[in-house]
Amino acid sequence: MINYNEFHQVFPAELQSPYDRQLQNDIDSHRKELDGILFVDRVLKALGITKAKTYPPKTDAALKQFHQHVCEANIATHHKLSLFYYILLDFDLVNGTSSACNRFAMASGMPSNYQLFMTGLWHMDRADFSAAIEYVAHPCLGADFADDILMTLVRHAPAGEQNLALAYFYSVQPILKSTAALELLFASMVQTSATEALLFSRTFPEPTRELLFQQLLKHAFGQGRGDEASQAGEFLFFPFDTIEDAWLEQYLSSGDGRSLKKAKDMLLVRRIACDKFAEVGKYRANSQWAAVLDGIRGGLDGTVE
Repeated sequence: MINYNEFHQVFPAELQSPYDRQLQNDIDSHRKELDGILFVDRVLKALGITKAKTYPPKTDAALKQFHQHVCEANIATHHKLSLFYYILLDFDLVNGTSSACNRFAMASGMPSNYQLFMTGLWHMDRADFSAAIEYVAHPCLGADFADDILMTLVRHAPAGEQNLALAYFYSVQPILKSTAALELLFASMVQTSATEALLFSRTFPEPTRELLFQQLLKHAFGQGRGDEASQAGEFLFFPFDTIEDAWLEQYLSSGDGRSLKKAKDMLLVRRIACDKFAEVGKYRANSQWAAVLDGIRGGLDGTVE
């Protein structure tokens, strides 16, 4: 077992610092792209290591200072090893190998789950999301930083990788702590499958469920996209329960959806779909619906007789 308090047992003298100007610029660029914060920044903050400009250590002296701050921190040994391991991943990046971090992990007895997690966060910090998901969604890991991982994947995954956020969520099944993370996750679900999103919304207490349902309605009726008819026709025939049906009617009659071009027509279609013919018969017919409404009224009159 190495003594991690000895700098050169963590960072051997033969290893040259990787933090040249190019790597520093790359790290700073990724930090800006990822909303001004890297996952290693979050880890350091969570562990109480909040010295300014801790990462990246831009000089040999800064690296030694980083090592000292970590060694002196009142945190568990495996957390200290994890931070050193993250830095050694940078060393291996420059050298094109994984020898430095692997040697350190074996010599220090660093738990394998921490190796997986820190490698995943390292890939997240480089916006290599497809590689990151293989680590952070590993079955042996918990849901640390789940909200942040999910929001980063939704906001920053490139075209063709938008499914990574849902893949992470279904693999890890975290309990999300923030409204922002929940809304972004739900937005991804809505884009993929309205049915899936509807079933997911039903797992929440009524206040949250209603907020998610409103988000689903806005997507289905194309609000904000100039595409009102995109999914509206199909959506009006969904098997909503009584509560959802009331929310839909309120949305189209007096809520945000009342400004939609065909809000009244949509209400009419929904009531026909739900066999609410007594209510449908009260509608004043326009040219488009006159024949349909006359037929319904005739059928109702015949039933009464």
